[in-house]
Amino acid sequence: MPARDRLILALDVNDADYALELVDRFGQWVNTFKVGLELFVSSGPEVIEKIHQKGKKVFLDLKLHDIPNTVARTAQMITRMQVDMFNIHASGGMEMMKKTREAVVELCLKENLKRPKIIAVTVLTSISQEEFKKEMGFQHSIKTHVKHLASMAYKAGLDGVVASGHEIQAIRGVTDGNFIIITPGIRPSWAPPDDQKRTMTPKEAIHSGANYLVVGRSVLRQPEPEKAIELISLEIVTAL
Repeated sequence: MPARDRLILALDVNDADYALELVDRFGQWVNTFKVGLELFVSSGPEVIEKIHQKGKKVFLDLKLHDIPNTVARTAQMITRMQVDMFNIHASGGMEMMKKTREAVVELCLKENLKRPKIIAVTVLTSISQEEFKKEMGFQHSIKTHVKHLASMAYKAGLDGVVASGHEIQAIRGVTDGNFIIITPGIRPSWAPPDDQKRTMTPKEAIHSGANYLVVGRSVLRQPEPEKAIELISLEIVTAL
């Protein structure tokens, strides 16, 4: 898989016109763009349609987490938007994940739709081990928790997980080679970590076994964003 298919650029903005400018600006390096809460709430499903019109894929990053029926019905509405992938929180439990997958498969068969990849969120990369223990009350390690959540998602029939590069090898131990791992918190050595705690360079993440890398501020907040994404792409190519 070439670098442009492995990179996902986060459109973490609240203006649809600007987001679409970014799609045009970085389209030669990226095929999939992440639409998160900020952009989706401000612009609605229309921005997804406009990204599709530009021949690009969408990863809808809403991190659904609610009772099983609510998430399953919401997932069906998302499926009709024909995004390439979307995510739900693994911590919502096995029933929520299973019902969501079943509802999506049922709708796709009924309406002849392409099935989106359903990705489970494990532990946010902005959370440190200290916060995980002292603030959230867990006594085990983040790695152990992520491994457990990934195993649940795999057994529920989901397509993959969002996880820090530091947990990739543990995830591979409880899933198979077809299970997708999307890694955010990607920070080249020359970029600041911002609010991310569990970061990795693009090369480290690829060597660890990540399928997709999510980049955002490490590109958009650089003095020369095009140069930044070109360097990241080159680092991915050399790591493959």
